[in-house]
Amino acid sequence: MSPRARNIALLLSTGAAALAAAPVASAAVRDYWVAAVPTTWNMVPNQRDGIEGTTFAPSETVLPTVVYRRYTRGWKHPLRNVPAGTSNQDLIPGPLLRARVGDLLRVHFKNLDRLYDRPHSMHFHGVSYRPSSDGAYLPGFSGRDADVKPGRSWTYVLRAGPDSSGIWPYHDHSPSMDDSIAGGMYGMLSILGRHQPAPDREFEVVFAPMGQFQTIDGRAFVGDTPVFTSHVGQLVQWDVMAMGSEHHTFHVHGHRWRDHGTPRDTQTLGPAESFRIRWREDAPGTWLYHCHVESHMMAGMIGIYRVFRR
Repeated sequence: MSPRARNIALLLSTGAAALAAAPVASAAVRDYWVAAVPTTWNMVPNQRDGIEGTTFAPSETVLPTVVYRRYTRGWKHPLRNVPAGTSNQDLIPGPLLRARVGDLLRVHFKNLDRLYDRPHSMHFHGVSYRPSSDGAYLPGFSGRDADVKPGRSWTYVLRAGPDSSGIWPYHDHSPSMDDSIAGGMYGMLSILGRHQPAPDREFEVVFAPMGQFQTIDGRAFVGDTPVFTSHVGQLVQWDVMAMGSEHHTFHVHGHRWRDHGTPRDTQTLGPAESFRIRWREDAPGTWLYHCHVESHMMAGMIGIYRVFRR
């Protein structure tokens, strides 16, 4: 069977043919294996605010939670959540799932949360799917996709259409949703245009309250939040998202980008909103990036961006 015939057969067998928004011949099939796993997460591993000097006890910074982790095929071996070449940390946010417009994604999800014995799911923004891949729990209407019990699995079938180019959230939408999102059970889809060049450096920034802190990727304060790095001349992409019930503003010192042709250096986003920003790096030095809601910044939502000369 030819590659084109195999793609057509796959689309028909999954019911995704109705979602087709790009020629089948141009589509790739991308398989991801993800699990819900319990962990103990420290929001401030250094136990101090690197700017103010305030110190914290472990009882204030350690959070038992459940997160998304990427695995090899069949959930045989755990992988780091972040792909090679990024400057992020493991576990929060969950794995960065990449695709291009026209691709078919199959996200194989398994609930390994036997510690807390709770159901979980995956709900995806920005892509097309049938109701059986929605992952959102509604008693009397939703199916097993939205209520994956411990030890069980489900495969979500998604299509990245022409209107999917960008950065999109995914998160738990099961009966455990409130506790899961508060504990960092979310991640991003990064979808390029069909012929859009990939960035040299891609950074994930998720603004979210956790416990008493305002966090970036589950960490609070300079010294614990991610340190992103690039070199002059590289194409840099920032993937920015907010989770929780608050609004935030993303700001990078010493840099500007264009939003529909307008230069700016601060951009607002609300719950589950996301955007990507790109520039060709030309500003060597050590810079701050942070939420410009001042109370959020002082509660931990600030980090360092380092640009090196070639």
